[in-house]
Amino acid sequence: MNHSGMHRSDPEERWLATTVHAAFFLLLGSSLARFLTRDQGGAPTGWAVALFAAFGLLYVLGRFLAPPPRPGSPPTSRHLLWLGSVSAVWVVLLVLAPSATWCAMPLLFAGLHALPPRVAVPLSALLTALVVISQVRVADGSLNPNMVVAPPAVAAVATAVLVHLQRQGTRQRLLIDDLVRTRHELAATERRAGVLAERQRLAAEIHDTVTQGLSSQGMLLQAADRVWQADPGTARVHLRDAAEITSRSLAEARRLVHDLAPADLAEHTLPDALAVLAERESRPGLTVEFRLDGEPGRLPERVEAALLRIAQGALANVREHAAATRAVVTLTCLEDQVSLDVADNGRGVGEDEAGGTSDAGSPLTSQPDRERGHGLPAMRIRARQTGGTLTVESAQGEGTVVSVTLPLASLAPARPVASAQPASLLKEPVR
Repeated sequence: MNHSGMHRSDPEERWLATTVHAAFFLLLGSSLARFLTRDQGGAPTGWAVALFAAFGLLYVLGRFLAPPPRPGSPPTSRHLLWLGSVSAVWVVLLVLAPSATWCAMPLLFAGLHALPPRVAVPLSALLTALVVISQVRVADGSLNPNMVVAPPAVAAVATAVLVHLQRQGTRQRLLIDDLVRTRHELAATERRAGVLAERQRLAAEIHDTVTQGLSSQGMLLQAADRVWQADPGTARVHLRDAAEITSRSLAEARRLVHDLAPADLAEHTLPDALAVLAERESRPGLTVEFRLDGEPGRLPERVEAALLRIAQGALANVREHAAATRAVVTLTCLEDQVSLDVADNGRGVGEDEAGGTSDAGSPLTSQPDRERGHGLPAMRIRARQTGGTLTVESAQGEGTVVSVTLPLASLAPARPVASAQPASLLKEPVR
């Protein structure tokens, strides 16, 4: 993920930029003070002071109007224009006020920091040559060798260090990108392996329970049918055996369905499971927050599973489609109802995608074939199965809010049913 701008740079880059800016204004102030006190000579003071002010103003405006590119990225045309403008003003200022010589150092760092080496090195050589020419032009008496040797030496050291750091940074970014890509590939491989292992486990469970039971029932019922006329007693024995196998198979099927309930609910309450989900879904570029409003009571397992599944589905949509940077999951517990909201600040969906509401007694207001994927239709079905209402509020560029509301009165009759199908998830608006 590429980030530009100082508000997204790392602390070391901010520290370097702050140091360069401080050095620039310190040198600019001292150069102006020296010019006003010692170096005016025949130079027009008003023009020189105006150029000093323009030089400083251009430097400041460049930080806001033409920020440097992210290290390793090519400079923008706006930044190059700013760099050329501020350098041209400095050259003119150097002719009028040789005291501005050392203001070249921050320009040198700015150029090297933002430009590729093939451009930065010639630029540093040009700035250094201008510094030497200016020093020699205003020298009194015999030529001091340091005036010719010191600026190139300082510029060479600065150039070598900054180019080296720039190349090191590029190599580190490539390594980090490769590491992130490898981690994503490993995670995808692990998910595929987990899905395959779970499918194999379920296949074995179904084969050893439901399939075997159905096979035995079929054989017993066929045997009872063959002897029904000739030996009714034996036929009734076959029927009783088939009924017992049916009871055992039903118990096994219920156990299997119960084991498929969300694992998080086996270890946490619903609020804790939602908080764990929000933390798990947070990642670089997306912050997910969980909020609890009210004191939740114990809900039927099928309802808690449905709410958690809906939250998972909504956050999956946020992660894969919304291009959002923030999402909020809110569980609200009132005296007569419980609601779950999942809201994001992403790009939103159109009215034909968002659809309307669905509840236990009314048909869906949007056709499944008009909705993208199966996420929203699945959430609507789960909301209806638990006696609730699901709504989707969204507008292009203004985020999306998925809300499900379950009246507590409709949950009471279903409280003894622990093996019902789990439901889904929802979303709440980001403020």
